[in-house]
Amino acid sequence: MTILIVTGNLAYSSVEKIASESNKEVIVHLADSQIAAFLTPRMIIKELKNNYEEELANGSIDLIITPGLMRKSTDEISESLNIPTFKGPTDGADIGMVLDLIDDLKLSTSKPADKLIEEEKRKKAIKLINEFESDIENRERLLEKPNNILVGNLAVGEDFPMRILAEIANAPILTKEELIRKCEYFLINGADMIDIGMVAGEDFSDKIPDMIATLRPIVGNKALSIDTLNPKEISVAIENGIDLVLSIDLGNYKKVLPLLKKYNVPAVALPTNFSEEKVPHTVDERVNSMVELAKACIDEDIQIIADLILDPVNSSSIVDSILACRKYHEKMNEPMFFGVGNVNELMDTDSVGVNALLSGIAMELGASILFTPEESGKTLGSVYELAISSKMMFLAKQRGSIPKDLGINLILYKDKKKRKDIYEDYENSDFDVPLEKATESVRFILDPAGSFKIRVEHAIDPRNSKIVVTHFKKTIPDLTIEGRYVKEIYDELVRQGIVTRLEHAAYLGSELQKAEIAMITGKEYVQDFDLFKRLPELN
Repeated sequence: MTILIVTGNLAYSSVEKIASESNKEVIVHLADSQIAAFLTPRMIIKELKNNYEEELANGSIDLIITPGLMRKSTDEISESLNIPTFKGPTDGADIGMVLDLIDDLKLSTSKPADKLIEEEKRKKAIKLINEFESDIENRERLLEKPNNILVGNLAVGEDFPMRILAEIANAPILTKEELIRKCEYFLINGADMIDIGMVAGEDFSDKIPDMIATLRPIVGNKALSIDTLNPKEISVAIENGIDLVLSIDLGNYKKVLPLLKKYNVPAVALPTNFSEEKVPHTVDERVNSMVELAKACIDEDIQIIADLILDPVNSSSIVDSILACRKYHEKMNEPMFFGVGNVNELMDTDSVGVNALLSGIAMELGASILFTPEESGKTLGSVYELAISSKMMFLAKQRGSIPKDLGINLILYKDKKKRKDIYEDYENSDFDVPLEKATESVRFILDPAGSFKIRVEHAIDPRNSKIVVTHFKKTIPDLTIEGRYVKEIYDELVRQGIVTRLEHAAYLGSELQKAEIAMITGKEYVQDFDLFKRLPELN
């Protein structure tokens, strides 16, 4: 098979080098364009006819690969030259990956090859997880092991993917609509279990039956828990069909165990005695207290999930709390609980990396449940992040690999690959043209066609979020346009003829792109303000 690869000037040297090292027969054509994205099917057809007349005539070229960044489909090239033509990768440096997989990869005329590979890896990863979860025979076999239990109808334990428990904090003081909205939001974002977070120091036991009745139809086959140490609230929750109790400790367990046993409800166990204000801190104190409580529960045939209490960074000691988890796991066989929210809510950093790292640590420790609320802007999206990272860690564990190149990932704000060496001299490196320093104009001229107010409406299901643009003529609103994508909105603005100045069009493009990024990332969008902080000075 002879493959003809079309590339632009900027990628030519790297593509030619990769092609020369391939075991495939490859011809690399340097197109008459500095940038591959500027190429069109007609340009490619013309160039190939002019340069490869003989090869095209005798049929010695079997396959054509165009740059993945080319905007249009390759169908026109295939029809004109009568040679199968497909899109290559978006980055020429990835052409080797495509050549290696060319016999097994079903290339596309419209999607770049690297995107297809990503999609295929993702499909295989999700299929592996779904097949594991749907294997009833394997599930029942694993549930016979002491470190796996049922919480409601949900299998929980070290042999299953870590389950995500999302807390609806201060649930009793929310309206029914707020309660439902938060529950639906968490489930859409990947929660396996929903926790009814009670109010510390208060007794809202009278509200528990209605909250459980409200949430049970929404939760369905997933699990529902209650977070309280109040024996009265726990008793009411158990009697009304709660699946899991958070929590019992050495101060309340004697009052709660009879009901847990009667209704066969598991509980999260703490190594504390809050009724006497006793909280262990050292590794041995935590482990010894937890073992004492665990043995009392085992004697009564009560299934527990051990929570050694993950400490925030530089509070007591996050290291000691992790060591306590490890030491306890070596002694006992119960599933373990990992309170990720204790760390991510009390650290001023974006939650993505924190959640991923803690998920990896939890997996190594044998944890079964990852617990978090979403009580601050910086932790918004934590349930989704933990749902993805839990799957990553399960795949890594199943494959015996590091959590990399699994088919799913949590790379949301950076690129996996470095596209250019940061130490290279960027200044005027690509084109021999004059260089001008950009300066901001101080003039501001209103567009006579009117002005716009842009906002983002975030939905419970992020896929239903949208951008809303209202047009004002002399401060009076006269038209609203809404959509999910910037292009469909600015196309409509152009069709309506309500943008007449170039600087106004450029401004709208900038603001709409910010709005779309905010919609995708869940950030708040405020028109005319920066979406992200500027990089701070280092000194």
